[in-house]
This record gives sequence, C-alpha cells and structure tokens, in this order.
Amino acid sequence: MDLGLAGKVAVVAASSKGLGKASALALAREGARVTICARTAVDLDKAAQDIRAQTGADVLAVPADLSTADGISSVVAAAAERFGGIDVLVNNSGGPAIGKFADMTDDDWRRAFEVVNLNFVRFVRQVVPYMQRNKWGRIVGIQSSSVKQPVGNIDLSNGTRPGVAGLMKAIMPELARDGITINLVLPGSFRTDRILASHGVEDPAALTERLRMAAAAIPIGRLGEPMELANLIAFLSSELASYITGAVYQVDGGSISSNV
Repeated sequence: MDLGLAGKVAVVAASSKGLGKASALALAREGARVTICARTAVDLDKAAQDIRAQTGADVLAVPADLSTADGISSVVAAAAERFGGIDVLVNNSGGPAIGKFADMTDDDWRRAFEVVNLNFVRFVRQVVPYMQRNKWGRIVGIQSSSVKQPVGNIDLSNGTRPGVAGLMKAIMPELARDGITINLVLPGSFRTDRILASHGVEDPAALTERLRMAAAAIPIGRLGEPMELANLIAFLSSELASYITGAVYQVDGGSISSNV
C-alpha cells in the first residue's frame, strides 16, 4: 500500500529510542525525509544510523532540549532549512515523573505541564505555518492511555495529558480549513525503556516476572511492540488518512474499558 509519504518532510520528537524512534523508522520506510531529535547526542546519532541503514532515508539528527522553547525552535528551524519545509509532525515527549498525587510538589506539576502540554503547544505552533503554505499537513500526538482512563502511580500524567486532547479538539476545525489533520494516539503498555524502568527492579528474573504480571492484565495477553504503534502513526500521517482528524486512537491491547 502506497501511503503517499515519499518525499514528505517529517519531524519526530523525542525519537532516539522507543516509540519515537519506531515512528521515525515507519515514516522513513515510506520514503519520508525525517528529522529526529532528543537531548542525548550519542543515542540520537545511533538512532539516525539505524534508520538510514534500514531504509536508505535522508535522516537529520538534531540534539536539543525539548523541554525548552529554544530547543524546539532549533529543531523546527533545522528541519525547514535542510528540507525546505515541514509536512508531518509526530509530537512525542518523555513522560512526567512517576508517583502518586500526595508525593508531588508544585514544581513537579510545573515540570509535568512543560513536558506534556507546553511541549505539544510549542511544536504545533512552530510547524503549522509551514503546513499552511502548502495547504497540507499531518500532526500526530503520542500521548497515553491516561487521556481516557487514569493509570495507577502516574498521577502527573493523569492530571496533564487529558488537556492535550481538549486542545487538539479545540484547534482542529481551524487547522482543517488549511488541509491539516491533527490526531492523538494513546499507547498503553509497550516494551520500551520507560516501561522497563517503571517496574523498578534490576534483577532480570524479577523484571521478567513483573512484565509477565503486567502482560497478564492486558486482554491481548502481552506488551505492545513499538512498531505496532508506529505503523498506525505512519497511516495517520499519510495521504490516505486525509478524512481523519480530531480523532483519538487507543493502542493498548484492549486495556481501556470505556465505551469511547
């Protein structure tokens, strides 16, 4: 299936590992020219090399602190200078700190807002003018199943991520007039460094048992693999998804129990 992404310019945030890297790989496989970004240059360069080796795509790696406005601006400016514009944004960010409400300070909440909400706002604000010029654009936000249903022990995420969905719905009609779609994907438990770290054990046998228990709670019976989310993101970024906007897709193996 030709997704119509050949030659398109994509920016994928927080993409040195995990879901971000998988998303960049999926877009590169479809012929997109991809800019990846993250804070750690060594990890970012390795990701860029991996993606180039697997796809032959043109990949630009931009080290940046995505928790700051200047960092985000530098990524968008570098992508536009190298490729002449931006067609696709996959907004991704590191999650806020793990923990319960009673343990969180005002500073924890401020940092969570910057990591989750302001990151989304700043990236969207920066890329939309490039998309408006061509009357074509795709924005896909990677959020969390906590948008629809609270998740245990991540109350900062439970309290901040639903706001991104509200903003997405609010700005969707205006973006649609310029041929720009905007959608969210809500990953559940995926086999990434973050989910491994969240179990807080170093002993391999103990970690394996924790992951087995986590998988047992998922109706489909296992953790997700990053490319399973990335393939949906590639489709939502494509020409074929031109009539899909303002939508929220849970990708969680059936974990969310709500009707919508």
